[in-house]
Amino acid sequence: MTTLLLPVAGGGTRAYTPSAEPPPMAVGGPPLGSRTVFSAAHVVADPFADVSPDGPAAVDWDATLAFRRHLWSHGLGVAEAMDTAQRGMGLDWAGAAELIRRSAAEAKAAGGRIACGVGTDQLTGPATLPEVRSAYEEQLALVDAAGAQPILMASRALAAAATSPDAYLETYGHLLRQAREPVILHWLGPMFDPALEGYWGAADLDAATETFLEVIAAHPDKVDGIKVSLLDADREIALRRRLPDGVRCYTGDDFNYPELIAGDDHGFSHALLGIFDPLGPLAAEAVRALDTGDVKRFRALLDPTVELSRHLFQAPTRYYKTGVVLLAWLAGHQTHFTMVGGLQSARSLPHLARAYELADGLGLFPDPALAAHRMRSLLTVHGVPQ
Repeated sequence: MTTLLLPVAGGGTRAYTPSAEPPPMAVGGPPLGSRTVFSAAHVVADPFADVSPDGPAAVDWDATLAFRRHLWSHGLGVAEAMDTAQRGMGLDWAGAAELIRRSAAEAKAAGGRIACGVGTDQLTGPATLPEVRSAYEEQLALVDAAGAQPILMASRALAAAATSPDAYLETYGHLLRQAREPVILHWLGPMFDPALEGYWGAADLDAATETFLEVIAAHPDKVDGIKVSLLDADREIALRRRLPDGVRCYTGDDFNYPELIAGDDHGFSHALLGIFDPLGPLAAEAVRALDTGDVKRFRALLDPTVELSRHLFQAPTRYYKTGVVLLAWLAGHQTHFTMVGGLQSARSLPHLARAYELADGLGLFPDPALAAHRMRSLLTVHGVPQ
């Protein structure tokens, strides 16, 4: 295969020879047993829609749902309408509501597991605590009606309206009392969304953790688990050891997931990860190794992926979606590299080139020649001679 000239940080280019055919990844297999694993999934934009970056999202529903079927075919659950789907970064509540309805119906038809984000993003300006609660209730009702498991997401509006930890205790307590089935609580750190600084009523994470645990302790029967996205492995381990019996920890740590999922003598984390969008088949194969007790193979499969994940999620972390969609295009899951809100422009060309190189080295592309051709076209249109 011919070489590509990849741009590098600081200027200039260097030659890269794409990998040969990757090792085959088995589709299907027994259900994942030792861990519950969700992949947060991206949305595919409609590249032909005449929309502006700040207008309503135009979604290619066929391609978006096809990608979810891809994840389900490998045994992964889908975490829908989360930040990976550009929730609050191009996808507004109307678009998210349609995504939830369509994906939940597709999950029922395909026999796939799905959990959906419940937030307050229909609020577009300053809101009172009662308005925040009503917004949560509206979205919770929609997810319940769709037949999906709710994920109570962190709320920008609640972060702005709350003046003390009590506001979080009261709001979440009210929502958990009326939830029809156990929910997943989502703690998203400010590295993913700066508007969530000070969530749970304190900028100090130790104090915030106490409030978070108080919410769970008051309603353990209504909490299936927690998703922690703080990119701090030690904090997650300490937190999961304090959870009530029966409440799971779903790691959202895209920097340290192999060790957290593998666990230690005191327990382990399940997974709800954005990085499992591009790693879906590989992640499923790794967890099936773990199901047989083969921790060594699990780590051998997943440990090499951490460099790619840390690259995609580097600061500003919230723009990791750009790399995720790039890899979906290169892997053949969609026909273009266009994102809702024009977010394909959020990362530099050297960043995207390095993402391609790392993913190619991991054997993530079913057709390396297609991936190389598409990467070459992207480089050419940006003025990198080939």
